[in-house]
Amino acid sequence: RLVHEAERQVVEVQNQYQEGAITQGERYNKIIEIWNKVTDEVSAEMFRVMEQDDRAGRLNPIYIMADSGARGSRQQIRQLSGMRGLMAKPNGEIIETPITANFREGLNVLQYFISTHGARKGLADTALKTADSGYLTRRLCDVAQDVIVSEYDCGTTDGIFAEPIIESGEIIEHLRDRIVGRVALENVTDYEGTILVRANQEITEEIAQSIEDAGIDRVKIRSVLTCESRRGVCQLCYGRNLATGRLVERGEAVGIISAQSIGEPGTQLTMRTFHIGGAAAAGVEQNKQEARYDGFARYIGINTVRNAQGEIIAMNRTGLLAVVDEKGRERERYQVVYGAKILVEDGARVEASQTLLEWDPFAFSILTEISGVVHFKDIIENLTYHEQVDEVTGLSQWVIIDSQDEKRLPTVIVRPEGGTKHDEKRYLLPTNAHLLVRDGSVVHAGDVLAKMPRATTKTKDITGGLPRVVELFEARKPHEAAVMSEINGVVRIGDVVKGYRRVTVVGDDGSEREYLVPRGVHVSVQDGERVKAGDPLMDGPRNPHDILRVLGEKEVQKYLVNEIQEVYRLQGVNINDKHLEVIVRQMLRWVKVEDIGDTDFLPEEVVDKFKFREENDRVREAGGRPAVGTPVLLGITKASLSTDSFISAASFQETTRVLTEAAINGKVDYLRGLKENVIMGRLIPAGTGMEYYRRTRIAGEDIVEEPVQPEDVLLSEPLNLYDEETRGNYMAGSEGGDLNFDDTFGDAE
Repeated sequence: RLVHEAERQVVEVQNQYQEGAITQGERYNKIIEIWNKVTDEVSAEMFRVMEQDDRAGRLNPIYIMADSGARGSRQQIRQLSGMRGLMAKPNGEIIETPITANFREGLNVLQYFISTHGARKGLADTALKTADSGYLTRRLCDVAQDVIVSEYDCGTTDGIFAEPIIESGEIIEHLRDRIVGRVALENVTDYEGTILVRANQEITEEIAQSIEDAGIDRVKIRSVLTCESRRGVCQLCYGRNLATGRLVERGEAVGIISAQSIGEPGTQLTMRTFHIGGAAAAGVEQNKQEARYDGFARYIGINTVRNAQGEIIAMNRTGLLAVVDEKGRERERYQVVYGAKILVEDGARVEASQTLLEWDPFAFSILTEISGVVHFKDIIENLTYHEQVDEVTGLSQWVIIDSQDEKRLPTVIVRPEGGTKHDEKRYLLPTNAHLLVRDGSVVHAGDVLAKMPRATTKTKDITGGLPRVVELFEARKPHEAAVMSEINGVVRIGDVVKGYRRVTVVGDDGSEREYLVPRGVHVSVQDGERVKAGDPLMDGPRNPHDILRVLGEKEVQKYLVNEIQEVYRLQGVNINDKHLEVIVRQMLRWVKVEDIGDTDFLPEEVVDKFKFREENDRVREAGGRPAVGTPVLLGITKASLSTDSFISAASFQETTRVLTEAAINGKVDYLRGLKENVIMGRLIPAGTGMEYYRRTRIAGEDIVEEPVQPEDVLLSEPLNLYDEETRGNYMAGSEGGDLNFDDTFGDAE
């Protein structure tokens, strides 16, 4: 039934294409979309039946296997007894005819032939990617090896906000799952003012559920990202040890645990293609937004026009549509896409699951804000546009091309009838835009002037995913990253200079910032539009270094954690946020010295954040001028090589360079991490039993045995290996000759 319905929809799309209503690319995307949806529906239906199927009072064994996660995945079972779905070609493109059969029914010759692509791709991928994944694990271990739980409370007053993860209007990860096992930074109260959890109290499953039930949508929690411990992290910022279900103990090597937790699925992910056998796993594109709660619609900064059909169209990119309850508290908010149809009026009543917005996910449209007559400027055949004739339909389209002449900027001007030059609006056309209007045609506000088709979908496979994870951890600058505005203000679009278009943002205080956007790239803001700091001015991926510079550390932390989680989530792998936070903390430990003041730093030197603060405190006490620095984001390789310990860095990569630099600088290695100590053959400064056993001595013949009271042991001052002086005594006892048991494990006093 579902398949027949899909076939009917596909025929409909084909007809639209024959009539020339949509382009070849849109046709392909829409068909892929239809089949993806059907495959999902078939598998959902199948699982529903399997769930309720209890012959002789027993559950279906295959369902139990997949549901518990013991063996097999939903996708594999879908292929066994649902439908195989779309398959990918070796180059990653999706073949648009799906395999409607499953393995149990058996495939016909053609379906079998299409399937063979996948089997080969899987084997080749497995061989190539195991090495990549192993190398990622090694780098992660190296960057986080010295993160050990060193104290109970670092005393920080800072934390991060935990919010539910929402994608295409559905909650993928509930707030309760994100906060369980974390420590609250401040009291969390419900709307009546009852305290649900106190500051510095661990959030248990029950508390997390009560917070969720109270309808609270964000909670401020402590996190290793904001932990103030000089070395390692503190127990409260880390929260629960996921292995024991209790608060993490001092001496736990949480850095290594994090590195292994992130690296281990890497091997699974790389081989994942093999298990699915090349079945395409592209997500279903979202084309509408539904409300999750009852309430009232509220527009936040949306510019709208009504088109000829009387529909409300959004005309800017920065608008938000919120749903508020009777008391005016915001329950949810959604980004409004440029050109989206808004289906509710401002202030109108909204029911849960009512559709609020609709848009076309496969094309980006350029719309007119005013009604009037179209005039073309610099739109010349074979110079700035050419006519594309579709072989199948015989219909032609005008497509903008990159012109050799920089001075020519293809522009559509809309002038109101009887209006002057001041009333007109200009719309620049980017390369590859498909013109939908002609010179002299009459348009209504909200009409589409031109469309830019989105690139056709390729499969989102971890083969694309593992390199993405590496790219994020290495903090690489993405290829053709988007230029983002550094200030709040109004956009002025200028002319083209040497292949770049000038885009100026005029700030509210009159200051100006000029940006150069490569010619032919679509400028995603209109002349005169308001932008906020951090808004992209063109299409393209965001650069994490720009996010850090413009929006600050908190934003870049959030960006990195969410982007990495996104890749793993697509593969159905669950990693707790705190593991990623430990690694991101290590990437953001550095400060670049801009102005040295009276400190001993060098200009442009990259130093540890804590070292920077300590030096500044010292200078301030002496009445000097402190240094000024900006936070920098280092990739995991760079961060591993910049660590304090030269032994650890030399055993990682670039041994000669690290050792020569250490020798020139006369560096001292205090052996604080795990790796340095392993290399020197000493005990590692970690282990949760460390506190207790350091108090225990081997009784000599001259010592009368007195039973040690456990409370004496626990209450006596524990030896702090993270404190310089004690550390010195600790090392002194172990220099030359055998380890002296008394000196190493005896009282620090």
